[in-house]
Amino acid sequence: MKIPARCLLLVCGGALALQAIIGAQSIPVTVRGETQIQLGNILLEDQRYWEAIRVFEETRQFVTGQQLVRASAGVLEALLSVAQFTRAQVEAERLRVLAPEQPDILALVGDALWAGGLFDEAEGVYRDVLALEPSSGQGRHGLAKSLATRQEYDEALNWLGAAFEGSPSEPIFHHTLGHIYERTHRFSEAADAYQRYLDLLPPLTRNEKVDWARAQVQFLRSFGERPAVQLASPNQLHTIPFRLVRDKVVVRGRINGMDAVDFVVDTGAEQTVLSQPVARQFGVQAIATTLTAGVGEIGLRRLQSGRLESLEFGSLGISNLPALIKSPPLGGLPTLEAEGFSPLALGLSMIVDYGRRELTIGKELPEEPYDIGMPLRQHRLTVIRGTVGDEIPRSFVVDTGGEVISISLGTALLLPPLTVRRVPVNVYGTSGWDEQAYLRPGTNLAFQQLLYPNYSVVVLNLHRPSALLGFHIGGIIGHEFLSDYRVTLDLNRSMMKLLRL
Repeated sequence: MKIPARCLLLVCGGALALQAIIGAQSIPVTVRGETQIQLGNILLEDQRYWEAIRVFEETRQFVTGQQLVRASAGVLEALLSVAQFTRAQVEAERLRVLAPEQPDILALVGDALWAGGLFDEAEGVYRDVLALEPSSGQGRHGLAKSLATRQEYDEALNWLGAAFEGSPSEPIFHHTLGHIYERTHRFSEAADAYQRYLDLLPPLTRNEKVDWARAQVQFLRSFGERPAVQLASPNQLHTIPFRLVRDKVVVRGRINGMDAVDFVVDTGAEQTVLSQPVARQFGVQAIATTLTAGVGEIGLRRLQSGRLESLEFGSLGISNLPALIKSPPLGGLPTLEAEGFSPLALGLSMIVDYGRRELTIGKELPEEPYDIGMPLRQHRLTVIRGTVGDEIPRSFVVDTGGEVISISLGTALLLPPLTVRRVPVNVYGTSGWDEQAYLRPGTNLAFQQLLYPNYSVVVLNLHRPSALLGFHIGGIIGHEFLSDYRVTLDLNRSMMKLLRL
């Protein structure tokens, strides 16, 4: 139970006065620890996270028992707030040892594992929390998040409803509810949930997640009562020919029933994407300004949100779907910004047959033969599990719009230092050039039985997109990985299947 901030300030002031009179060494360790922990909590409430980390870390040097647990939990909570997900994962493992059967602490450990992209481990911890305390709101919320990544939305909503029973005013619960409603195309309800999230936050809360939610409320409300993301033939499988252009899957699409343009099939995008010239050509109006993040020195990028009346690819017709407009456009890139389309972002499964140059899209896919099957999860982007180096587990985004296999800077920092000079590489993405990108030779990668020993992997700065998504992107797999297979991305079965060509 937290003491009101004004009372805490008096406690801190009194402790400092006492130190001035009799010296810090004469204060009992428990009193000193309590004073420091309360000071750290004030800093957390004031969103002064880096100062809170310093205070809690100093406190850990001279406290034991439950005070050590509380100080360590403070460090972890602050690290999660500043998106230091790799460091938070290390702290979580330490904290789990200190309090292996304390439900509120274990729930925080689960949140850290989730933020590290370790969704399987996080779900296991949330279930442990519920075994210890079945009424835990944090445990119920965590399990709801995890179920949603496997498209088990009805069960996720049930668990989230149970979480609200004990904690109806927990902001993050409403944010998760908004996410699930948005994924199931219930845009009006999603906007209401995001607005409740904003209303329940402490005054003056400002960060990228908050800015994104504000823009999303405005955009989702623009759909009014019209049903979003409607398929002309919802039960049909659609097979569409594609071309490979610079290692990218390209299909022809008709916008608003007008002329066809080329779209890159880009599963690394959260929404359909239009360049500024194409949006103008087809009369797609900007409705709101939102935040996106991607590879590049800009990191966070403000773009416009719009709505397409219709988009067609062969027999596949979709109406009332959201789109991002790349306005203002980026300059200084070697190619013009392209249009992008991701069936996965609309909740549709897909097969990319690189041998036949065919794309198959549908709500339900038939059972596919495969040589290798990997579980996948989808939390805004679709990821599979891989390991780097000496069995460091990481989540990799499946990106048909990407070209190479890459890892994040955060992942690279966990590997042994290079014994050779870094080789800079020219890499650009949706946020411009990545000036920190380099080639890392001799890296071992594994995706189940697919092994890449001594592989030269591209290292990218993925901190900003990870922060906006809420979990650490360990790496990206693109054309170099996918193009040897018939690739099935089955959202309903939560599987990626690879059939060798």
